[in-house]
Amino acid sequence: MPSRTTRPITLAGPDAAGFANAQLTSDVLALPTGQWQWSGWLDPKGRVRALLQVARITDDRFVIVPRGGDGEMLANDLKRFVFRSKVTITLGDACFVSDGDAHDDMHAHESEDGALVLGEGGASIRIGTRNDNDAWLARHIEKGFAWLPNEALGELLPPALSMERMLAVSFNKGCFPGQEIAARLHFLGGHKRHLRTVRPDVALHAGQSLRINGRDAGIVLMHKESDELRMSLVVLDDSVVQEETLEIEGARLHVLSTFAA
Repeated sequence: MPSRTTRPITLAGPDAAGFANAQLTSDVLALPTGQWQWSGWLDPKGRVRALLQVARITDDRFVIVPRGGDGEMLANDLKRFVFRSKVTITLGDACFVSDGDAHDDMHAHESEDGALVLGEGGASIRIGTRNDNDAWLARHIEKGFAWLPNEALGELLPPALSMERMLAVSFNKGCFPGQEIAARLHFLGGHKRHLRTVRPDVALHAGQSLRINGRDAGIVLMHKESDELRMSLVVLDDSVVQEETLEIEGARLHVLSTFAA
């Protein structure tokens, strides 16, 4: 059974590309029609209020897929910045995220049944009414493609979600909210939290705080459990990752991989 739903947001109109480019972290103007890209929306302090997948369906119509959070709140907040831009913002119904057939990496299209299909090379995800397959979840945990629980919204900086690795942040396109802090981290470094895939010895849940000796050491973003597999995507302080196996309060974590900022 699927474990995620989302409410896509459509931006349409002659100024849709420019509006999205001014608000989001990625270079939306460079996105070709029929493709998608990783992106985000930051608060003024540079923290990630939304991690996004943005698809350009036609030259002047974009579909934004929030990976966690309240789509209605996000759409309403975006509308506050429209001003005189010729763009309409439409919130879609709740859609299931399901596994799809193989499509070229970063390919995007709408299927005959109205689903948004986002290609990943050997697979894809479908955003639509189909409610049948969550195989994508383990794949995204393994690749470090986060889905944000409510507890993580507005709490993490882009390096903690490996957004530069995903090409979700561009520093060559002009200003966007939170750019100053994001650029400082990019050029000067110093961020001490990184995204990691771990294998826990107990079931974890998204949004769970990870603690060592009573101190906050990180947070669980995603967890996948089956008879053959138990794997989580977490953000951890670099200072606590000294060994491949970590003793966290209530769990032991075996670190499988660490993702660059």
